[in-house]
Amino acid sequence: MTRYLITGAAGMLGQDLQQALSGRDVTALSRADLDITDEHAVAAAVAGHDVVVNAAAYTKVDDAESHEDDAHAVNARGPEVLATAAVAAGAKLVHVSTDYVFDGTGTSPYAEDEPTRPLGAYGRTKAAGEDAVRRIAPDSSYVVRAAWLYGAGGPNFAKTMIRLAGSHDTVSVVTDQVGQPTWTGDLARQIVAMLDADAPAGTYHGTNGGQGSWLDFTKAIFSEVGLDPERVLPTDSSAFVRPAPRPAYSVLGHDGWRRAGLEPMRDWREALHAAVAAGVLDQGAPA
Repeated sequence: MTRYLITGAAGMLGQDLQQALSGRDVTALSRADLDITDEHAVAAAVAGHDVVVNAAAYTKVDDAESHEDDAHAVNARGPEVLATAAVAAGAKLVHVSTDYVFDGTGTSPYAEDEPTRPLGAYGRTKAAGEDAVRRIAPDSSYVVRAAWLYGAGGPNFAKTMIRLAGSHDTVSVVTDQVGQPTWTGDLARQIVAMLDADAPAGTYHGTNGGQGSWLDFTKAIFSEVGLDPERVLPTDSSAFVRPAPRPAYSVLGHDGWRRAGLEPMRDWREALHAAVAAGVLDQGAPA
């Protein structure tokens, strides 16, 4: 029987990975359970497992600008330590990365082998983590880039928008950032399908299909949960000045799945409809 280890198991994706692997031999370790930068602790945790899925990350994008060393420890050093331990144990490693490794100046979906050009500290640290994984475990690792995640197991944009609807007549959302809203439930199942298919090692883009702006996403959320989408008003990024730059175009291509004989993830609107039907956003709904 295949033995799985999930790091970052208490996070939104980590929780959905546990559900997607229900009934299998799974060790789920949260940040409190395992410091992925601790070589000895990681070696002991990985030993005896066949697959390691790293869902641990420093995801505070704005804070990373002033705490890049902290972000680097988790996003770059941690994957390096995990990859080293996985190779020593003869285990496969799935490392979850991000669209922020790209600069967002593209006009067509980014290919899996496109050169990375991160804009900020978070993207730099995640790109370094990818590089470490590929260097140490080129034949036994998967880098799966995710983006615009929402799910049941944690705070996220979709829940925030629904909550704001309970206290504001309107919400203003940017139109000049385009990407792929992605349900962590779909991503978790895609990762499991990739492993079950014994797909080739390499880089895959773990995002739902299609594309839309944050405005499009919010209007779709409102429609799905029975709120008036006309309450969502357009604005642009100049209205929300933040420490970290955001990629304007975060649409990722999915040819890697097809090359591996797997279907890419479904369109984001279809996924959102299914997620809402499953009650994923219920706790974000206004009272």
